[in-house]
Amino acid sequence: MPKLKTHKGAARRFHVTGSGKLMRTKCGKSHLRRKKPSRTKRLYDEKIPVSSVDRKRIGRLLPYK
Repeated sequence: MPKLKTHKGAARRFHVTGSGKLMRTKCGKSHLRRKKPSRTKRLYDEKIPVSSVDRKRIGRLLPYK
């Protein structure tokens, strides 16, 4: 059977933890942050787990993760 290709866009956006969770960054981090409070900007730095519904879809894009 041939090798499966990894979707490079997904590979840059998601990463897998040691326990197998798929983590993603929060949206709204890239621009228009100057007028937001410091607390809100700090919250953007956290990574959050991908929902269980989307895990299967993203898992197809990342076959070797």
